[in-house]
Amino acid sequence: MPRPSVLRRDLLKLAAAGVVGTSPSGWLLPRVAHAAEGRATRPRACVMLHMQGGVSQHHTFTVPEYKAENAQVDTAVPGVKFCEYFPKLAARMSDLCLVRGMSTGNSVHERARVLMHTGYNPNGTVAYPSVGNVASCELGAADAELPNFVSVYAGADGLGSGPPHRNPPAYLGPRHAPVPVSDPAKGIENLRTAVAAAEFDEAADLLAGFEAGRAGRASAAAAAHQANYRKALQLLRSDKMRAFDLDAEPARTRDGYGKTQFGKSLLLARRLVEAGVPFVEVTLDGWDDHGGAAKNIRRRAEYLDPTISRLLDDLKARGLFDTTLVVFMSEFGRTPQLADSGYNQTLGAGHYAKAWTTWLAGCGVRGGTVVGKVDAKGGEVTDRPVSAQDFLATMCRALGVDYHKEYVSREGRPMTFLGRDAKPVAEAF
Repeated sequence: MPRPSVLRRDLLKLAAAGVVGTSPSGWLLPRVAHAAEGRATRPRACVMLHMQGGVSQHHTFTVPEYKAENAQVDTAVPGVKFCEYFPKLAARMSDLCLVRGMSTGNSVHERARVLMHTGYNPNGTVAYPSVGNVASCELGAADAELPNFVSVYAGADGLGSGPPHRNPPAYLGPRHAPVPVSDPAKGIENLRTAVAAAEFDEAADLLAGFEAGRAGRASAAAAAHQANYRKALQLLRSDKMRAFDLDAEPARTRDGYGKTQFGKSLLLARRLVEAGVPFVEVTLDGWDDHGGAAKNIRRRAEYLDPTISRLLDDLKARGLFDTTLVVFMSEFGRTPQLADSGYNQTLGAGHYAKAWTTWLAGCGVRGGTVVGKVDAKGGEVTDRPVSAQDFLATMCRALGVDYHKEYVSREGRPMTFLGRDAKPVAEAF
């Protein structure tokens, strides 16, 4: 007869992987996927493409008039041009809302990442949740089998800028922390038992019977421990975990996303959204292009342009585009032509947070729209600046999330995701 210790060993693997928390409020609750039959409308979801390190707006979606380093290509919207490296996304500009007036002021990697995820600069005293944590709380079902927030690491291509943003849930509680996926080809690791399924189930039943006899006498900590075992068991047995299995996709579809870790991450994101996960963040590190961005971005664009375009097309083909928000963002942009030479003073070399570019698509966002203008050098916003809080408020509006909803911290302090002055970009809708 299998021993409960065998079961415990398998479940401890999940705990070590960050899948099972130590609190009874962990995300892994007995739930039904969002895509359950009988729903009148499909819930909204988000795929946030986090380009960590600082994307040069000058070599992507806002090519400067002054001393540009690359040619431009016409987009599907007359008068709007992209860098020549992104012709496929240019052809899909009618689906995008381009925010060229991003102006956040923070150009320190870690602090700027916190700002663009939470709306606040870190201050060391108050912790704030990210937009993904809030989406987990507001869009996630309490009875779904899959996590409400999945964070996928798509690798690094270039100069790294520190560890990926971890998205601590702050006052929302640990159930809204993201579940990390370090390799999209492997999904959530440590989900295979050490013994055969029948032997595992027998051990689980034995352990359940043993703990049931102590249920009425269990302390709060013991009850939380038992609850997490039950949650982990459900995850191990859930058929919906197949959403993490990229091999379940036809070879033709897998080939369409390419062989890169980024392409596989986008395919996984689409599968998770389709299965009912409300928020997926895909992080590609390596964008800290000191010394110049042109060569590096040209290399990255060879897979970024076709795979992101494929994601948009795939969401449309599957009827998911109207309810799925796709966001392309970074912590800041890169320097304009501040000088003809000098480290970090040339085009696309240094950190720059005064004028840069993001975009949004799907989920009711008005495609074919450009918000904001910059000067000829691309260094100043001359019309319609957009702050980090306004950008996050725009995401929330698209997702139907009340960003002024009041929560209560452990200390009893009332908290809201964004401040009272945060306003969505009206032109995006």
